[in-house]
Amino acid sequence: MELRMAVSKSYGPFRLDADFSVQGERIGIFGESGSGKSTLIGMLAGLVEPDDGTICLEGETLFSRGEGVAIPTERRRIAMVFQQPSLFPHLSVRNNLLYGYNRCASQHRRVEFDPLVQVLKLEGLLDRGVNNLSGGEQQRVAIGRAVMASPRLLVMDEPLSALDDDLKFQIIPYLTRVCGQFGIPFIFISHSLLEMRLMTDTVLMFDKGRLVEQGSADELARRRMGLGQVGYINLLRLGRPVGSNGLHTFAWGGGKLLLSAAPKSEAGLYELSSRDIILFKQHPEAISARNLLKGLVVATFESGSKTGVELACGSDRLIAEVVHEAAAELDIRPGGELYAAIKASAFRPLG
Repeated sequence: MELRMAVSKSYGPFRLDADFSVQGERIGIFGESGSGKSTLIGMLAGLVEPDDGTICLEGETLFSRGEGVAIPTERRRIAMVFQQPSLFPHLSVRNNLLYGYNRCASQHRRVEFDPLVQVLKLEGLLDRGVNNLSGGEQQRVAIGRAVMASPRLLVMDEPLSALDDDLKFQIIPYLTRVCGQFGIPFIFISHSLLEMRLMTDTVLMFDKGRLVEQGSADELARRRMGLGQVGYINLLRLGRPVGSNGLHTFAWGGGKLLLSAAPKSEAGLYELSSRDIILFKQHPEAISARNLLKGLVVATFESGSKTGVELACGSDRLIAEVVHEAAAELDIRPGGELYAAIKASAFRPLG
């Protein structure tokens, strides 16, 4: 998917100016509330008319003020998923799903009902009314309804923000799986950098109506490491654990990790902040932390007042952070060896 937008839109004192070209199947639009994200995708979908500029999707001009082109929303074949599911309360789950399918021209239909239901695990819900569903189930139905329209682009505007963490990390695998299986590119809008890293490959970051950064989600996370309170979040996918004296033991990094938190699924996803990793130049004689990993310094980078340290632990990677003075005192540089100490309680299960 290739998208080119050079548009402007003003609402009173707020003005959005966007000029970019992006390619890919998993695009993110990131920024705080009020940065212009929803206005931007509203213009893309045809829900908001730009004051000026052009919008081209896969070589087709959707809008051009200069050429007098403004393709109606219903002909753009862009499906939307919002914060709230906005399902039709008088229709069953089955008929909500078929609504998008029935409105799609036969020549564009490429998503079949039964495979989609299986991917979203909706088999047992088809005859239910949507008011009898949980929040996570409703959002899965909303995703399915949008995908059944066989769009050429799926736009998701903060689709996870109304969900708690447990539901959020249940929905994310469904989102990535359904778009990947049916070959539907998507634009994912969020103010959560963690969601960006789990959902997207390329991110456009907006601030006060301006595009300020464009790159991968991981690059963005590294640059912002020293600017917030949480640091860089390492994402670890761990297999089946083995109990060990009240702790859970996982194979990782050519060795093992001991965690106090129980996994939420058989193969769980955990987060670990760069600020919860203590680095040593030499093997410490005794520490209270249950995890001590030997790693090779692959790279270092600067972010605010902190130095990020990327460590290779076997075939796996960790990013730790230290203040610049500590990096100098430990003589941290690529090719050197360090020991990383991590408390068993520092890992947080996500799903």
